[in-house]
Amino acid sequence: MGRTSDISRVVGTLAAETQSIDILVNNAGYAVMGPLLDIPNAEFVAQFQTNVFAPIDLVQQVIPFMGNGGLILNVGSVSGIMSTPFAGPYCASKAALHALSDALRMELAPFNIQVVMVRAGAIQSQFGQTASRNVERLLPSNSRYHSLTPQIQARAQASQIQATPAAVLAQALVRRIQRSKQLPAEIAIGNKSRTLPLLKRWLPTRILDRILMGKFGLADWHPSQNQK
Repeated sequence: MGRTSDISRVVGTLAAETQSIDILVNNAGYAVMGPLLDIPNAEFVAQFQTNVFAPIDLVQQVIPFMGNGGLILNVGSVSGIMSTPFAGPYCASKAALHALSDALRMELAPFNIQVVMVRAGAIQSQFGQTASRNVERLLPSNSRYHSLTPQIQARAQASQIQATPAAVLAQALVRRIQRSKQLPAEIAIGNKSRTLPLLKRWLPTRILDRILMGKFGLADWHPSQNQK
């Protein structure tokens, strides 16, 4: 309830000052990282509240103030296309946002409102630090995966390796908006934003699983190796 009322107040203030809202950028998000066996249900709910429900709430409240030719930019992730070990809740939330954006794009087209999914790759931010702290907070000492803590932390920090500066993402989006009145349904920006979806599309699932399991320590690991 608090979130909805806060959104209503902000949207109402903006609409009163500007008479209309032309562009909405849904960029809020964070990551719950860790083995799915160890993630409490409340953490799943919180992940979806921020990454899925809040963006849709914003869309619902902004639309009445959007005039002809409005634009909604939903910032998704390559993780919404290719799931990895130890990032299940985050990947699921971004996959949900991608799916909802597809539906919105078609539903809002008759109102001349464009919906564009921004498929972000590795972008410099505090995202990795927040995810890493969540691992420390959520991974129990008796986890079946406790001996893989370094690999779980590596997944939490993966988005910050060779990451594209956030300013580059923002500038690229501004240029695309200014250059074209009709934007594509999806815009890929950032390191790995194109390569990872291609791997998902073209590699057989078993091979891709093996690659990802190897990257995050699961390929040759056995539960008996866990030190409790």
